[in-house]
Amino acid sequence: MTSMLSQTPLYDWHASHGARMVDFALWSMPVQYASIVAEHNATRNAVGLFDVSHMGRFRFNGPDFEQFLDRIVTRRVAGMRPGQIRYALVTNDDGGILDDVLIYHLRDNRGQLYYQLVVNASNRQKIWDWLEAHRGHGGVGFCDSTVETAMIAVQGPRALEIVRPLSTVDPAKLRYYTGSETEFSGTSGTISRTGYTGEDGCELIVAASAAMEIWEKLFAAAAAVGGTAAGLGCRDTLRLEAGMPLYGHELNEEINPFQAGLGYAVDLENRTFPGCDALLKLRDNKSLPRRVGWELVGKRVPREGYPVFSAGEQVGRVTSGTFSPTLNKPIAMGYIRGDLTAPGTEVAIDIRSHHELARSVRLPFYRRTS
Repeated sequence: MTSMLSQTPLYDWHASHGARMVDFALWSMPVQYASIVAEHNATRNAVGLFDVSHMGRFRFNGPDFEQFLDRIVTRRVAGMRPGQIRYALVTNDDGGILDDVLIYHLRDNRGQLYYQLVVNASNRQKIWDWLEAHRGHGGVGFCDSTVETAMIAVQGPRALEIVRPLSTVDPAKLRYYTGSETEFSGTSGTISRTGYTGEDGCELIVAASAAMEIWEKLFAAAAAVGGTAAGLGCRDTLRLEAGMPLYGHELNEEINPFQAGLGYAVDLENRTFPGCDALLKLRDNKSLPRRVGWELVGKRVPREGYPVFSAGEQVGRVTSGTFSPTLNKPIAMGYIRGDLTAPGTEVAIDIRSHHELARSVRLPFYRRTS
């Protein structure tokens, strides 16, 4: 029921600007304003503004926070330089994926180092409970800052241009996957050169009380260069074109990182974390289904759960599918038998009892040119 859903600090703005609000991971979120395709194209060609305040944000402190995180995630945390951000996974004891996360190592405005973990909204309580269960008795503390803050993604070729006047840190001087404490129009916050669209851009974390003012300034600047506010609908089409997995679709507790093509986010040597031993055995297991991308020959669009066939036998399933506004053709990701992953391999996807020809392609489907 809508009254039971959490609302981001920008909820009133979305509602007053005609957004279609939906229940997403127990948050009331804008799925689109006027047109998913228009918002998608604005992000690819200019800039899109996304309210991603529903993402979970955990902050860590205490003398042992680095060692603690290093024993929780698949990517090495020890030795991260201040300003670095790493994509990593949290796995269960069997090597299945509990969530994919971003780890921030930052220095606050008092000079103190801290770590922050950004997790998927649907997994926020699960990961909090997992952290609590593995805390032990060391000197580590963590807090959930999700509701006290807002998170805004500014994505597209004009993104850095519109953020620069508002931030004391020039986002163009940040390397990809780095971040910093900054001030936005006199309000403390963080800025990172990260995103989930395949475009350049950055993500801002600010106090909830300052979010509306900053959003409205960004919106005015975006509109002046052909950009717009964008909802979860085009966030999904953008990330799919960029070949980025989504938890609950390409990632879940039954899938291990190597199946998902995320081996780069797993450091196994001289490490101990939940699932580490299982992943050492799974790393070279070629018998399990693997994630691939497909482009379809026809115009029918495959959706999650549609079966994939080869030589009359079901060999896989679709996990995400859409009609790509950028490529002007249907695309999909999914899992398929390991011997059928080579680019150019032809399969048939069952779309409402019609077998439609598809060919596997190297991911991502779309890669920006600059």
